[in-house]
Amino acid sequence: MTPETLTLTHAGLAFTAHAAGAGPVVLMLHGFPDTPATFAHQLGALAEAGYRPVAVTMRGYEPSSQPEDGDYHAVRMAEDVTAFAAALSDGPVHLVGHDWGANIAYAAASLAPERFASLTTIAVPHPVRFGEAFAANAEQQARSAYILAFQTPGFEEQIIADDCAYLEALWRAWSPGWDIPAQLLAAMKATFRQPGVARAALEYYRQAFDAVSPAAQETAALLTRPITVPTLGICGAEDQCITQDVFLGAMRESDFPGGLETRSIPGAGHFCHAEAPEAVNAALLDWFARHPA
Repeated sequence: MTPETLTLTHAGLAFTAHAAGAGPVVLMLHGFPDTPATFAHQLGALAEAGYRPVAVTMRGYEPSSQPEDGDYHAVRMAEDVTAFAAALSDGPVHLVGHDWGANIAYAAASLAPERFASLTTIAVPHPVRFGEAFAANAEQQARSAYILAFQTPGFEEQIIADDCAYLEALWRAWSPGWDIPAQLLAAMKATFRQPGVARAALEYYRQAFDAVSPAAQETAALLTRPITVPTLGICGAEDQCITQDVFLGAMRESDFPGGLETRSIPGAGHFCHAEAPEAVNAALLDWFARHPA
């Protein structure tokens, strides 16, 4: 199945997306350092099951979606996502986010719960609870040391030096048992070599430390609200970025009055949707069937 290429727009920005099939929309958001290419197995399987999966390129990951004001606060990207959902479907859609895409998915589900029939987050737990876990867990602090490195001015040049060696090393460290397909690494490196992408990607992390701007306050308000959209949290049992124990401990039913389930994928790491697609796709299809759009 050859995916369609779409262009989604919001706030004067243009976002490339890949889609397949027909039926209820499944909007998929990639993370860092990543591209929509890691959702290839979901595009095919979900389309065959009667859905219309759409994997979008996130804000800043191509020149056409880099805003002039440089705003990469989660609230702005949540607004992007709710606009995509409205453009793709008259009714609610299923929302799936991996890594930073998960963070944005939590914010979008909080911003406009009526737009989403279900929420699935992969590899990154509830952001407020993860922050609490990070503060109390020295091992997780060590695993997340890269986030502090990203605060260094000019660090974007280091992550793309030597054919993006830093970024490739993150993939291999976070999913140590995965024989990473060459085409996925090539797609990631081609994306980060585009003008402005490395800086935009690090701005996600830098602006997450902003606590005073109006956008930061809007973001904080979104992320502290209870999430009323039924939520499935998926992690890889061997994830070396955010460990299974930290992920599961940070997903608390009290934060998800719309319902919460969690699943761990044996043998998979941080990119479990690409490493173990059959298991992840089965979990997605079960979740969608129980929460129809």
